Amino acid sequence: MITSINPATGETIATFEPHDEARIEAALAGAAHAQKSWRRTSLAERSALLKRVAQQLRERKPHFARLITLEMGKPIVEAEAEIEKSAWNCDFYADKAPEYLGDEIVPSGATESRVVYDPLGVVLAIMPWNYPVWQVLRFAAPALAAGNGIVLKHANNVPQCALELEKLFRAAGTPEGLFATVLVDASRVKGLIEDPRIAALTLTGSTPVGKLVASQAGAVLKKQVLELGGSDPFIVLADADLEAAARTAVKARFINVGQSCINGKRFIVEASVADRFTDLFVKHTEALKIGDPLERDVAIGPMARANLRDDLHAQVRKSVEQGAKLLVGGRFVDGPGYFYQPTVLDHVTPGMVAACEETFGPAAAILRVKDVEAALEVANGLDYGLGAALWTTDLQRAHALARRIEAGAVFINGLVASDPRLPFGGIKQSGYGRELGVHGAREFTNVKTVWVGPAR
Repeated sequence: MITSINPATGETIATFEPHDEARIEAALAGAAHAQKSWRRTSLAERSALLKRVAQQLRERKPHFARLITLEMGKPIVEAEAEIEKSAWNCDFYADKAPEYLGDEIVPSGATESRVVYDPLGVVLAIMPWNYPVWQVLRFAAPALAAGNGIVLKHANNVPQCALELEKLFRAAGTPEGLFATVLVDASRVKGLIEDPRIAALTLTGSTPVGKLVASQAGAVLKKQVLELGGSDPFIVLADADLEAAARTAVKARFINVGQSCINGKRFIVEASVADRFTDLFVKHTEALKIGDPLERDVAIGPMARANLRDDLHAQVRKSVEQGAKLLVGGRFVDGPGYFYQPTVLDHVTPGMVAACEETFGPAAAILRVKDVEAALEVANGLDYGLGAALWTTDLQRAHALARRIEAGAVFINGLVASDPRLPFGGIKQSGYGRELGVHGAREFTNVKTVWVGPAR
């Protein structure tokens, strides 16, 4: 049984029987059939569809935002922002499709050569619960623009979001079957990957799951894009604007109740300013309101599942046992639901759990380092490489240091965020491939060379 539970109360909202073999077969067959026609449509037709999807998202924003909040606990204001960003992404790719996916003319002597971007086919999307609309749309918009079909296997704690997304695309006039949702357990994913009608797959999830899925896809030689775990460093150098850095750091750590791969997690601060930064960080953390995520002034709602809260609490307690200093939080919130107090750990060292594992929830680790070289060593010291933030007023030095940080993205004097205009993805154990930007538009295409010789 697939169950939707309100994490703010612990109460069951709805239950669903997993789709049976007949339903799964219909989804696969329908997507494959629809994609054969869709690939022959013009970029203008595909762009028009994305514009309609964006319009549907905006018209139904209150409905989708409330559903997100009820199913996974995100504060309602953040849920509304997720819908707006998803709509922006659709508009962006609608506007950019001719530039990103149109034929490129390449002069080659006396001949005219082209690079063309053909769709791969039907793409299996294995999506997470933490941004249940954005994660899907940031992949789906460029994939559909490129002429692909989609079978969505969403996280099983957001089944209503998954089903509503299929309805959304249908309401926008998507060809029947081109976007299909399947409600299945994890044990069924391998069969989906191996199905010959699936041409490629994309996964956003944990590193262990990414390794498993990559091995299954590799065995049948299917293209993958993997956006996996992260323990993003947030580096604060001695010359940084500490007030701005601390205020942004709190947002970077606690947005989405700390449940994002690109949340700032390790706050690496030069020792000479660490006391001041920590005081400011704690002050802003203590100002966060915890409560019902449907209330508009609440910043910290519940964690999405009880087991996630238990795992985070174990990481916090273990770090304290290892010598970290608990400054604030570190406890469950009394009452129903899966609430956890915003937590700040100071004097964390690289070997502690909070510094070497991904902490997927509202707990921040402050690591004090002697200088910039030590900061870079600590930042690069993990197998993760998703995003990183660097705070300094010396922008010339910042650009040089950014080249030395091992990550898919470095944000200078800001928090790491995804943006339709910029490529997004990681290195090392944080995955491979790119979403968003021109690179994301072309990930699920066959980059084909067409060489034309003189007519005879």
